[in-house]
Amino acid sequence: MKLVTGNSNRALAEDVSSYLELPLTDCTVKRFADKEVFVEIHENVRGEDVFILQSTSFPANDNLMELLILTDALRRSSARRITAVIPYFGYARQDRKSASRTPISAKLVANLITEAGVNRVITLDLHAAQIQGFFDIPTDNLYGAPVMVRDIQENYTNGNVMIVSPDVGGVARARATAQRIGADLAIVDKRRPRAGVSEVMNIIGDVSGHACILVDDIVDSGGTLVNAAEALLKAGATEVSAYISHGVLSEGAAERIAASRLKELVISDSIMATDAVKAAKNIRRISIAPLMGEAIARTASEQSVSSLLD
Repeated sequence: MKLVTGNSNRALAEDVSSYLELPLTDCTVKRFADKEVFVEIHENVRGEDVFILQSTSFPANDNLMELLILTDALRRSSARRITAVIPYFGYARQDRKSASRTPISAKLVANLITEAGVNRVITLDLHAAQIQGFFDIPTDNLYGAPVMVRDIQENYTNGNVMIVSPDVGGVARARATAQRIGADLAIVDKRRPRAGVSEVMNIIGDVSGHACILVDDIVDSGGTLVNAAEALLKAGATEVSAYISHGVLSEGAAERIAASRLKELVISDSIMATDAVKAAKNIRRISIAPLMGEAIARTASEQSVSSLLD
């Protein structure tokens, strides 16, 4: 078995490597002067079961090309099987035609990954579960909920917790978390006048006197969380925190979260943290390396990964 990584999230790859007690495969992933991606594998991978750990986060196109070219290099080096481990699957929010004459980019990216020569995909908390069907190869969508729930149980012990979905679309995810910890559920009713902008309309459920925890899969601009926190506090919540799987946190988002009334934003390390994220005092990261490492180990040994979803 070999573990290979590009440049998208070297820190997570090293943590997974440590968990597996398997050194990262020696390879070069660099840019030519014109920014073309160049890859060279410095170890023999013939007949090996190879796992490429590479999120397709910002810069999404560069990291996607690294994944594709790494795959091609390994395939041409006679690797027996290539598994793409993609903790954060970029383009996942473009999973349907949102208007006339728009693409379904998530399907296109799935096609590119498959055609490059990947034999299997492991990912985490897809924005929409049906994206698994965009791939014509086996795809395991792991859930970060068990990791998040353990952290919630360690930090919220007074039992006066309410799980909140920041929009109607995320109710299933929030309800699953609420059931795991035996908490009640509330919903933020919002509308989105344009991409990246949200307006809170109503709070569905009585949050008065509760410590509210917003649960979602992606935080990008942070506007939804900030607005939801304000609305929940006005509705009588004692405090508001958020547990989000993927901290995209585009430019200005970390500062927006830091200046908000959110007590804490907890994100996984599926995306490499920027300096602004590291500097924000109310943003905390928890590791998914054991989860990803265990999924890799079980896939390599042909064991079931379904127990990791519980």
